[in-house]
Amino acid sequence: MDKFKLIKPSCNLQTVFDGRGGIFTWVPEVAIKEFNLLYFKPGAIRGNHWHPEFTEYFLIVDGEGVMVVKNVETGEEKTIHMSKGECSCAGPGIAHAFHAITLVTAVAMLSKPWDKCKDPIIHEQVTKVKK
Repeated sequence: MDKFKLIKPSCNLQTVFDGRGGIFTWVPEVAIKEFNLLYFKPGAIRGNHWHPEFTEYFLIVDGEGVMVVKNVETGEEKTIHMSKGECSCAGPGIAHAFHAITLVTAVAMLSKPWDKCKDPIIHEQVTKVKK
């Protein structure tokens, strides 16, 4: 699924060795034009949609959950456990839904401002809750 991937950060080890903590750096392939802070309660699901006009980066700041993605052209699906410090990238045409396992704080970063899109979101049932 080439339009979805996890992005790994680089780390300047000197920022760890100097005793102050560490600096981890992600370099996106597509420029970020907007970012949003999101909070999830355990059991919450956000998503079940895709974006035709932009790429979305999703960085977990705290907590853990499961990202379910689906290529709307091929139907290929993937499930990925995500936790603090992990970042995903979903290009146009990749439907996604995030299921919080714990309290989650995340940052969603978009390559085009939401309000500048004709169609920022297309609903697509990626996952269904079974009871």
